[in-house]
Amino acid sequence: MPHPIRIAPSLLACDFTCLADEIRSIEQGGCDWLHLDVMDGHFVPNLTFGPPIVAAMHRVAQRPLDVHLMIRDPWQYRDAFLDAGADLFTFHVEVEAHGDVHALLDAVHKRGCKTGLSIQPDTNAERLRPYLAQLDLVLIMSVFAGFGGQQFMPEVLTKVKVLRDLGFAGEISMDGGIGTSTIAKAAAAGVNVFVAGTAVFGAVGGLDAANSRAPRAARIAALRALATAAQSRD
Repeated sequence: MPHPIRIAPSLLACDFTCLADEIRSIEQGGCDWLHLDVMDGHFVPNLTFGPPIVAAMHRVAQRPLDVHLMIRDPWQYRDAFLDAGADLFTFHVEVEAHGDVHALLDAVHKRGCKTGLSIQPDTNAERLRPYLAQLDLVLIMSVFAGFGGQQFMPEVLTKVKVLRDLGFAGEISMDGGIGTSTIAKAAAAGVNVFVAGTAVFGAVGGLDAANSRAPRAARIAALRALATAAQSRD
């Protein structure tokens, strides 16, 4: 039986001057998870936010916090993000040389949090093989982490089959360029968690009289319908 379709709006695309309202708008609009992109300025060149902002989101959120750590040292910040309220703790396999990945995944599970590993578009899915038994989720990047303005890279879709052939039975997420023109392709390939930023919040982001709860709900519903239809055809 396939995993359920999950729409996970990326809060990096929202208006941080009214963060609580933004979270309420997408939760009331029917989202499943809240995706939080954490960047450290080292693993990727940009900076976003850290545990205090995650904790603030946790205080108002009703949906699980899907924390995607695009950072060089997830070992150092493990407890800070778990204490802040992360429900899913995902970091990049590309940082494996900096610490013991198995030990970190085990420690996160012991704290009652789900675990994930993410891979960049140019990373072979086979690299995840040693860790798959410990993972609840694999996050496939369909753009390069940390850079804006990129187009969806359909060549990464083959990684889903590789993961299934390796015996991975957990959830598969995709992040980067997900919208109405790409979500069906990802769903047909076997993805079930869809990280969407501007496709949910709009190009500008923020709440105003013309861009409130109803459009957010409609956007989420449209994405879900496209993914569900593609999954059903498959």
